Amino acid sequence: MGSSLLVALLIAPVLVLVGQAMGYPMDLNFNPFEIVAVVVAVVVANLISLDGKSNWLEGILLLATYVILGAAFYFQPG
Repeated sequence: MGSSLLVALLIAPVLVLVGQAMGYPMDLNFNPFEIVAVVVAVVVANLISLDGKSNWLEGILLLATYVILGAAFYFQPG
């Protein structure tokens, strides 16, 4: 979890700066649906990794969460 956090903290500002340089500005203005999706993903990942061990059932829970979020984004109007 620590390395993915560090990558995310490095990549997000770099993408904003590269987008500005290429003429495709990327603002970090997220709608409430996207914020809730990120919070759900973080909470589930935190609950899974809380005990420091993992098994196949927890892995399936993570996959199911991301499949549900992917389907929700696919069918989201707008």
